[in-house]
Amino acid sequence: MHVTHLGHACLLIESGGARVLLDPGSFSGFAGVTGIDAVFVTHQHPDHVDPERFPALLDANPQARCYVEPSVLETTLQDSDAAGRCRPMTSGQLVQVGEGLSVEPVGDRHAVINEALPRIGNLGVVLRAQDERTLFHPGDAYDAQPGDVDILGLPLNAPWCAAKETVAFVQRIDPRVVVPIHDGLLNDTGRAMYIGQVQRFGPEGLEVRDLSDGEPVEF
Repeated sequence: MHVTHLGHACLLIESGGARVLLDPGSFSGFAGVTGIDAVFVTHQHPDHVDPERFPALLDANPQARCYVEPSVLETTLQDSDAAGRCRPMTSGQLVQVGEGLSVEPVGDRHAVINEALPRIGNLGVVLRAQDERTLFHPGDAYDAQPGDVDILGLPLNAPWCAAKETVAFVQRIDPRVVVPIHDGLLNDTGRAMYIGQVQRFGPEGLEVRDLSDGEPVEF
């Protein structure tokens, strides 16, 4: 498995002979990405799906299939030409990408931001390929049950979470490796602080791989 962090919540994954892009949002640098087989969007917020740049992404990848949390089609992409190319995901229903990669949507709703805002849908995705690492991208929630996970895309900071919840999430999922994501609101000092909390209080033997340089890393 090769993993590239393209900023904030966006990951480019190469696994099982397939190339998959996750959550290409407004804080992420995915311009020029081509050759992808599928795009997955966990929920409707623009930092996870950029309505301005998303159509161009699909135009540059005409072969790519697009899968989204259902409310994305009714909100962020409602007036976009890209909506016609996207299919709604269902929690627990496997999506096969190519011959070697399966993607399982998991979860239900976005984490609570504050009590004045209604909770929206959120589907994390678990990527599995035979004889390769398993990766879980949770979107914006810490309550999904992804099963055994080797690599966790870990949201570091958001209006909906605190560091104690981040650490508890890592402890519960118990991955071998954490890749920090959802960091677009942090400066370097804050980012280092959050990563330090995860390293110090995460499960024993946990490896934190910071991919903020945008270079692909093989796992």
